[in-house]
Amino acid sequence: MQLQTRCDLSFEISYPTPFVLMLRPRSGAYQWVVSEEYVITPSIRISEFTDNYGNLCQRLLAPPGYLSICTQSKVIIAGGVERSPGGAFVEIQNLPDGVLCYLLPSRYCESEHFNSLAVEITAGQFIGYDQVAAIESWIRNAIRYELKGSDAPVSAMDVKERQWGVCRDLSHLGIALCRSLSIPARMVVGYCHGLEPMDLHAWFEAYVADRWCTFDPSQSELNGKGYVVLGYGRDAADVAVYNQFGPSVYPILKTVDVIKLVEEDA
Repeated sequence: MQLQTRCDLSFEISYPTPFVLMLRPRSGAYQWVVSEEYVITPSIRISEFTDNYGNLCQRLLAPPGYLSICTQSKVIIAGGVERSPGGAFVEIQNLPDGVLCYLLPSRYCESEHFNSLAVEITAGQFIGYDQVAAIESWIRNAIRYELKGSDAPVSAMDVKERQWGVCRDLSHLGIALCRSLSIPARMVVGYCHGLEPMDLHAWFEAYVADRWCTFDPSQSELNGKGYVVLGYGRDAADVAVYNQFGPSVYPILKTVDVIKLVEEDA
């Protein structure tokens, strides 16, 4: 499947404002970036670095005035998400070094408080993938998915208490429940073809059967969905598509679009 993604952000800047952006998809095992455009107006100095999780990040100092960030990519992805029913739990001593950090509690995923609930949700399931699938199903049925909510991330404990959340919040809960069972889990942010209404999206992956598998409790059906990753991290604190420093700045315009391309458009 080949998708064309687009994200346009516009700001009114009052003071010189440092930004760190995470708006470039990277090529990897499950997606290949065919082409991309990245235009920032006005023309200013930009540098790029790779963060601790392998994400491509861009740094800039926005001058006072109008700031426009326009990104567009053509990306080839696998025809379906990585699923592995019955996939085995990976014992801690056999996990790759780079996966170990996704076992630990983090700012928005307080996994140390979720073991009893996770054991209850996954009772009778084969340890590993089937436990995560049971967690995904439980969240989908027990926690109300809201399309719009606060811009501020909400922790897994808060979501459990209030019983609703946006896609990012549901992912925090899924991650915390997985980690409480010693299953590594990480937050993913990017694009989802077929998402209604269209926006940037968050889901989570769990490491079972020696691979990262995709789970999305906000969506009732994953078949036919196309996911393009912008960033991975422990939770929302690691995968903001933009961070700005100083007086708060919010987009005055945000446009997100994902189109499935036919072969002759490629």
